[in-house]
Amino acid sequence: MCLAAWHSLLTEQGFWNNSYAQWLGLAGTVLASLVVGKIVAFVLFKQVDRCASREGEWTLSELLLRSIARPVPLFLFGVATYIYGTEALDLAFSVGETETLNLGPFWQKVTYTITVIAVTWFVYLLIDIIELYLTKLTGRTETTLDDQLVPLLRKTLRIVLVIIAGVFLAQNVYQWDIGALIAGLGIGGLAFAFAAKDMLANFFGSVTIFADRPFTMDERVKVQGYDGMIEEVGFRSTRIRTLDGHLVTIPNAIMANEAVENISRRPTIKRVLNVTVTYDTPPEMVHRGVDILREMLDARKDHFPEDYPPRVYFSDFNSESLNIVVYYWFAPPDWWKYLEFNHEFNMELLRRYNEEGIEFAFPTTTLYVKQDSPIEASVQMQNDRQQG
Repeated sequence: MCLAAWHSLLTEQGFWNNSYAQWLGLAGTVLASLVVGKIVAFVLFKQVDRCASREGEWTLSELLLRSIARPVPLFLFGVATYIYGTEALDLAFSVGETETLNLGPFWQKVTYTITVIAVTWFVYLLIDIIELYLTKLTGRTETTLDDQLVPLLRKTLRIVLVIIAGVFLAQNVYQWDIGALIAGLGIGGLAFAFAAKDMLANFFGSVTIFADRPFTMDERVKVQGYDGMIEEVGFRSTRIRTLDGHLVTIPNAIMANEAVENISRRPTIKRVLNVTVTYDTPPEMVHRGVDILREMLDARKDHFPEDYPPRVYFSDFNSESLNIVVYYWFAPPDWWKYLEFNHEFNMELLRRYNEEGIEFAFPTTTLYVKQDSPIEASVQMQNDRQQG
């Protein structure tokens, strides 16, 4: 087949009011837009990699290039198909003898939608730049709770962006009456309010948490019987990693209304130690036991705050022992260092009491039986009569 015949076949024959050449042109346009988009994205990502290897952390230029690279193939595809479809294709098809189906408006809406999605995606990724600068600002503050505000703000901005894009498409592309739609939602507003009351309560609970700051990230708290570290504070709930390793999610409405014990903010860790010795311990040995404890505490005074000095007293006569009570407030309030301190303190106390001959008491019961009691004599006389 000669060249003229091919040209005639492609340009004079076809289907749906368009020649084969026009449809091949559409396919070529789609393929070219995708290939060019991929090439542009590849080049931009290579530039991002070079910037990352040189700087070592995310910068404004990296985030900007990454934001362009991801949606650019979709954007070029939408623009190219829109231009070619509206300029080179006849999208009005005959249906029957008198009716005509015009797909031009539909084609425009689809390509508009693709383009708006690509632009929205670009702005969606640009929000990372806002997060970058907010993270630098919050990094200068002492509290860590505002660090959690940054991802929350990012999520909020992205949700608002998606809503705006959806409203723009509905009103400007698909010609929906948004005002009538919102008015229609007012009919079911009461039902929605009842359904969303818990969500709103949790939202205002999160606002209360961020305003009052009863705790920050990585602090240990006790709430509703759970003891653990704050792992994440969101708009709906707070996540606590318990000391057992379990992840507990508590709604913010509960966190805002419950009593929260912030263990990490205690200035010291208080210990009450009861040292019990036997009742046959002489008074001078009890006094020596108190002196030993005071000597041990005085040797460790660097671990106790000046306004909370340790205390040692011979406090009680227990049912099975003499009780010496020890109070001290350990600082800094590091739990593992506190346990190490107690271990060393207890070992020295055990050693020194053994060297002094001071015996520790343990739960015992002593039974005293009085000899020749009237009951015992009566029983003995009864036994003698029976034997006689």
